Amino acid sequence: MSTLIRTEKLCYDLPDRRLLDGIDLVLREGERVALCGDNGSGKTTLLELLVGLHPVSAGTIWAFGETRQSEASFHAVRREAGLLFQNADDQLFSPTVLEDVAFGPLNLGLSPTQADTVARATLAHLGLAGFEQRITHHLSGGEKRMVALATVLAMEPRVLLLDEPSNALDRRTHQLMIETLTSLPQAMLIVSHDDILLQALASRRCRIEACRLVAD
Repeated sequence: MSTLIRTEKLCYDLPDRRLLDGIDLVLREGERVALCGDNGSGKTTLLELLVGLHPVSAGTIWAFGETRQSEASFHAVRREAGLLFQNADDQLFSPTVLEDVAFGPLNLGLSPTQADTVARATLAHLGLAGFEQRITHHLSGGEKRMVALATVLAMEPRVLLLDEPSNALDRRTHQLMIETLTSLPQAMLIVSHDDILLQALASRRCRIEACRLVAD
């Protein structure tokens, strides 16, 4: 399996302390890696570092064939690695569901017609056909979570970075989320406290303890 993302001695400092210290992480094609750890241990920050949302304090991020350092160098990473935020409201900002899901494909250079087609197909794949003209902020929490996943999948990423994907889902939507993620071909890095989801998905687990990444 070829390596998609690798970090070497990655560090990240908060104003008052070091949050991540010497993180060595490898994500290969086909892997679904669970990233565990206590609240506040830096799991979400690590996902955000991988797509360049924060500058690293030290160390290296290698992704999709290149070392990534500058903001410009992460633009290509964000096309290949889709980040599902922990809070769906942080990911949804357009008036309607269809506009939200089509936004990413439009930014990739697809025509409005092409983006519309991709968005509708993605929604249908997730069991959300008929949601196209729904008002995003009127959706339930579980519906927002699935639409947020649709916005990520519509960009056809090679890697999924999933931050608590089953957070606050009811039983039916929780099962739908597991079935959906299980069916996908992408490599995944999954931050979650949900052991049922991780048992269904994860091919291996690691955890952040005392600022460092260790095998679980």
